[in-house]
Amino acid sequence: MTSSSPDLTSPPFNRYPSWTLSKLRPSAITTIQSVHTWIETKCIPAQSIMKVQIAQNRWAMPPLMRQLRSEAKQLGLWNLFLPAEFPGSPGLTNLEYACCAELMGRVYWAAQTMNCHAPETGNIELLAKYCNDEQKEKWLVPLLNGEFASAYSMTEPDVASSDATNISIQIRREGDQYVINGRKLFGNAKWNPEVQLYILMGCTDPTNPDIRQRHSMLLVPSDTPGFLMRQNLSIMGYDCAPEGHGEYIYENVRVPISNVILGEGRAFEIAQGRLGPGRIHHCMRLLGQGELAYELALMRATDSRKQPRGKLIGEFDSNIERIAQMRLELDALRLLVFNAADTLDSRTLDGKSTKKGRYVIAQSKILVPSAVARIIDECMQLYGGQGLTQYTPLPEMWTYARFVRLADGPDAAHRHQVGRDQIKTAGDVLARHVKYYEIAQELKERFGLGDELADDCSWEYINLAGARAKL
Repeated sequence: MTSSSPDLTSPPFNRYPSWTLSKLRPSAITTIQSVHTWIETKCIPAQSIMKVQIAQNRWAMPPLMRQLRSEAKQLGLWNLFLPAEFPGSPGLTNLEYACCAELMGRVYWAAQTMNCHAPETGNIELLAKYCNDEQKEKWLVPLLNGEFASAYSMTEPDVASSDATNISIQIRREGDQYVINGRKLFGNAKWNPEVQLYILMGCTDPTNPDIRQRHSMLLVPSDTPGFLMRQNLSIMGYDCAPEGHGEYIYENVRVPISNVILGEGRAFEIAQGRLGPGRIHHCMRLLGQGELAYELALMRATDSRKQPRGKLIGEFDSNIERIAQMRLELDALRLLVFNAADTLDSRTLDGKSTKKGRYVIAQSKILVPSAVARIIDECMQLYGGQGLTQYTPLPEMWTYARFVRLADGPDAAHRHQVGRDQIKTAGDVLARHVKYYEIAQELKERFGLGDELADDCSWEYINLAGARAKL
């Protein structure tokens, strides 16, 4: 979209640390600049237009969205998320795409203009990675071309779905078909005719002694008889149209056995391959939301029409500190997610990469949504009562941040994973501290110090002498 060389001292590059800039290839820098221009000129100015068109027909793709998708595709701003190993990929690294995703996040629907929105990104990667050639031709190619939309059907109302081994919707094989019975929550609303495919996770072998081989994933066309949407689920009062969040009933839904992905019992393998990069995409888009909220706060703080007690809102010391804290947190969060993206890019370089990648992804997923929600809340405070109304986009932005704290699993599940992994390192920590103790004993002897020193060496309270015997 731009012919001149991007200015790395101007937005968006001026927020990137030097180590990030050093890893961005010239072609990626051009793409990032093009995405920035697209968001600034095509998406942010059109937010009110999009709202009006959605209100006119809540469960259909707005005409403006259709137009923007066509334009973005012609400009090559399309499927930017697709990893380099797949045909048609633009070849961006996770770090390079993270820069793009943050820019897309400034407007909730902007990623969709470039076919880079959830759940499409995760579903496309899943199909590209695990489906056979026939399935790819029927479902993947149209999704890559933007001909229709897809949804992911996993969460259930009757079990604790944060532990996916609990998923219990029944998938029974009868001849050359699978018969599906049960209920699901979430998954984009099939009231929107664009949504033509659901990727379903269900239980095909409930008695398998290996609980991680009991489940399978199926491709379920939205018009399959017996597949019903009972209602749309509001998210804290928002219906999230036109994508929505449905409650579904599967009543003797039949699909051919050729619709199973990879094979029976492979759902957990597939799910793990789908989630990692998508969690980083969520976090980077959230940072884009946080940046836009921050800009709204700056405008409010310097609005000459708003002068409580004769001062600009931004002239109060408490608000100056509030603005500073928001800026610092946004920059720190960006470093966190950039690190996660870069770790994924280097995942093949060492044997510990999988474990390290799991940690940095969980770290981002735990910290970013809650922090961005807090930042948006601070921006709402600066707007006073108006900050709680449709007068600004802040309430919708806050709701999205709160929603992402549960998307791809609740905070508690990710904290449990991190905590469990950290506790496993206690043995190594103990060994190091025993070594400290032994060195301290050698120093005592060298300098002729006796037991009377113990009271002055309070760190030895750990009783490392006893711990040494356990090693």
